[in-house]
Amino acid sequence: MWLIYAILSAVFAALTSILAKIGVKDVDSTLATAIRTVVVVFLAWGMVFFTHAQDGISSIDRKSKLFLILSGLATGASWLCYYRALQEGEASKVVPIDKMSTVLTLILAFVFLHEEFTSKSLIGCILITAGTLFLVL
Repeated sequence: MWLIYAILSAVFAALTSILAKIGVKDVDSTLATAIRTVVVVFLAWGMVFFTHAQDGISSIDRKSKLFLILSGLATGASWLCYYRALQEGEASKVVPIDKMSTVLTLILAFVFLHEEFTSKSLIGCILITAGTLFLVL
């Protein structure tokens, strides 16, 4: 099931980029990010209540809360930078650079989460980086 969700995530991310590029054309990128964030907040909390997941709030430990907050801050910073980049640059160049997060995630997962980094991972990182440079330059 994770694969289906991952594919859907990619499809929605692609739509996000195209819709955002059109939407941010004549709007301050920070304001556009704030509007997007409000929509995401309503959607996410709507799903929480729809699935009755709100009962789990009280059982979240301090460490998890801290890292979820830090993740939220990183997401906010990413979105602010992403919308500004989309406003100033071409989506076909901004998005591949943004997706370099895949390579960075693999490296950080190896360093901080001690996940396996294989020769396949290394080759994949090299190919993603080369592909990104090929698309952008």
